Amino acid sequence: MTLSDADADTGAVPGPYLVLSIECARPAAGAARFSLAGIDEVRIGRGDDRRARRIARVLTIEVPDVALSGEHVRLMRDRASWRVHDAGSKNGTHINGARAVIQELQDGDVIEAAQTFFVLRTGSGDADPGDLALDIGAGDLATVDPRLAAALAALERIARADVPLLILGETGTGKEIAARAVHELSRRKGHYVAVNCGAIAPTLVESELFGYRRGAFSGATDDRLGLVRTADAGTLFLDEIAELAPGSQAALLRVIQEREVVPVGGTSPFPVDLRVVSATCQDLAARVVLGRFRRDLHARLAAYTLALPALRQRREDLGLLIARLVVRRAGRAPVRLDRLAVRMLFQHDWPENIRELDQLLAAALALGDGTISAARIAQLLAARRCPPGEPAGELETRPHEIDRGALSALLESHRGNVSRVAHVLGTSRSQVRRLARRFGLAPEQFRR
Repeated sequence: MTLSDADADTGAVPGPYLVLSIECARPAAGAARFSLAGIDEVRIGRGDDRRARRIARVLTIEVPDVALSGEHVRLMRDRASWRVHDAGSKNGTHINGARAVIQELQDGDVIEAAQTFFVLRTGSGDADPGDLALDIGAGDLATVDPRLAAALAALERIARADVPLLILGETGTGKEIAARAVHELSRRKGHYVAVNCGAIAPTLVESELFGYRRGAFSGATDDRLGLVRTADAGTLFLDEIAELAPGSQAALLRVIQEREVVPVGGTSPFPVDLRVVSATCQDLAARVVLGRFRRDLHARLAAYTLALPALRQRREDLGLLIARLVVRRAGRAPVRLDRLAVRMLFQHDWPENIRELDQLLAAALALGDGTISAARIAQLLAARRCPPGEPAGELETRPHEIDRGALSALLESHRGNVSRVAHVLGTSRSQVRRLARRFGLAPEQFRR
């Protein structure tokens, strides 16, 4: 794992940078980051290969996108802000899905130049984030975000220092991936043992964690080591640590402090050499304040804290993640993403984060023929929003669940043909028109 970055040690805030996130025709090509430090103009156009060059204060980026014009779009610095200028391109430029000719840009804006997607980060500091080219071999924790890269670079050093680590983040952000990486980087000789604290019945937590002696309770016919002793000389990963019952918190604190464990029904302690990594999707510090989690245990677990951002907060990494997942799922088979499908992926909020992206792409690849269409993505996103226990049918889309971005993409994909959109959604033409009015969309504007 090589995740070093220029500002990893300084804590400096990076200045502006532009990310070439994804090429629709070559999603496995990965992402590239271009520093905009000292740059006043960015020119984007078609080339035989992906390349970039800097002459004076001008950055020129060429992409092998056949839909790009020779000179497609320019980004111009205006003091502290940036403005996009479409250069009269044949296939147009879109900002966050809307057609643009001249428009001021905001931090995090998604720029569509034909079938290539860029993300602009305007930055608020003076640190040069540096150029960065990432391919699909860059690791599960790879990122083009320099601040996240700095945190992950620090994680390498923390892993080798044997410091207890607390990982915070929403469901699906990669907490267990980070925990496994810490174990591998630590070079500890023992096992990596993962425990979901929320999945163990409160009455069984201590026997599962600390083991038990034969005869300790009904059904205890043999001695059992327990998960803590199984992780001796290795790493114990305590997922959903916030769910640990108060009594078990006290017992775990003693194990961490004394570095020994007494099995249920036993009297003699067993020494253990543990590296503890814990994780939660909850605000553990707030639970401490509310008296729902022991302050002393929190102090022991959180010698170093890593907060993993939600996917919606790191959209510049979307293309990099898609590249890795496409190669993992499709191997060497060629895959192409429809431009409107990629637009929908950028506009989705990803409540289940990277895990949701992985599952969505896996289903789209399994059902497709090498091309992932906007209609397929719309159907899969709608199917995922079905209420628990309610059958979705075969990719049945619920019109009342569809959002504005998905409907806009479908109307554009079908050139405003309401009948075709209704067929995709499994509903009536009148329902499509009602949805369009609700979202302020006119099917006629998509006809061309």
